[in-house]
Amino acid sequence: MNNDDIIKEIKNSHHNFITIAIADIDGILRGKTISGKKLLNALENRAGFCDVIFGWDSHDKAYEESDVTGWHTGYPDSAIAIDLGSFRKTPWNDNHPIVLADFSPSEPISSVCPRTLLKRVSQKASEMGFSTEYACEFEWYNFHESPQSLKQKQGIDPEPITPGMFGYSVLRASQKSDFYNDLLKQLSGFGIPLEVLHLETGDGVYEAAIEHTDILEAADRSVLFKNAVKEIASRHEITASFMAKWSTDLPGSSGHIHQSLWNEERSKNLFYDAAGDKSMSRILKQFIAGQLYCLPVILPMYAPTVNSYKRLVEGSWAPTSVSWGFDNRTTALRVIRTDEESMRLEARVPGADANPYLSMAAALASGLFGIEHELTLDLPVTKGNEYKKGSRNLLPASLKEATDRMKVSELPGSLFGETFTEHFIKTREWEWKQFSESVTDWEKKRYLEII
Repeated sequence: MNNDDIIKEIKNSHHNFITIAIADIDGILRGKTISGKKLLNALENRAGFCDVIFGWDSHDKAYEESDVTGWHTGYPDSAIAIDLGSFRKTPWNDNHPIVLADFSPSEPISSVCPRTLLKRVSQKASEMGFSTEYACEFEWYNFHESPQSLKQKQGIDPEPITPGMFGYSVLRASQKSDFYNDLLKQLSGFGIPLEVLHLETGDGVYEAAIEHTDILEAADRSVLFKNAVKEIASRHEITASFMAKWSTDLPGSSGHIHQSLWNEERSKNLFYDAAGDKSMSRILKQFIAGQLYCLPVILPMYAPTVNSYKRLVEGSWAPTSVSWGFDNRTTALRVIRTDEESMRLEARVPGADANPYLSMAAALASGLFGIEHELTLDLPVTKGNEYKKGSRNLLPASLKEATDRMKVSELPGSLFGETFTEHFIKTREWEWKQFSESVTDWEKKRYLEII
């Protein structure tokens, strides 16, 4: 539907209210439900949203150091721009409508908005003559838990909906068929078309691949997908978790990004060259080189939490080094070359916990950097097990190490803007500070009695 159709839909809907949502720095949807009348007025006049959503963490604790908003600014309402193109109806909730928004470009707070950042990077791709095709695939764990039961357990030892390591199991899917089929039906009705849904290896873990599209729509779908899965799961008395690594004994949860660049008419895949080495075009090689070059200093954009780095370990189906290969699941970047239509690059570093707006912005910006600077793909292709290579350029092993490397590099500021970069770094330093000051269960089990 175009904007006029959507406005007509809102006017004629039996729903008197609509939800407006904005994704915060962690990719969590923050929203409020307003009347249809107020929404229509907001489209013609100013509508405001408290900018605190970029001034606090995932648990609503205010950052102590933030230049863009804070107690020093009074956390004002800032003008928002409603994107009618993101309009959807939630089929599991009586088709209640929802729409995404950004802070208006005229507002200072917009400089740290993840969705706005992605739009800026996407615009640069357009100016360079490229159309983008992106998609995310997510793994996530499902538990027989509610918010109340998790609180009682203090988040410890949640009960998976099915036991055992049964990757691709048809049986396990059938044993939770109501939930499984609901995901297929409801997500499709919500405007999030899936290409694949199946069980992964791990207790109660699913994987879904979302259909590819333009990068902004791909990120919108990804953010809405994660929230939608949680809502649908809740209706089945299930808690869905996109935590990167919830158990030491089980594989982590990825948020892989599939990406390709096309010409402006979207008629030619610019990553494909029939005459090139293994059908790789010069543009693809430069794109890979750019992502590899930038990866070590923008890693927090892909791995934003303390827990993210528990997934990036050997033998975990996740990369540990700056590496690439053909159809190799031990490398950071995986070239998938079946035919011209589907030739693409998979970024395997991002976890399911990454903010899709930020991880996709990082992937595209660093790839464009490689094209802009005509970087040479001089790192050798990895064959076999990348985990067992002797001399490797290893990724930072913790959020602190990754954030420190991002902080001392000038590259992130050139890719994403100084204001965003400084704010994002402060949020990751804050995240590490919260962890460092906490006494963990591991410490208590290890030291309480014996030391």
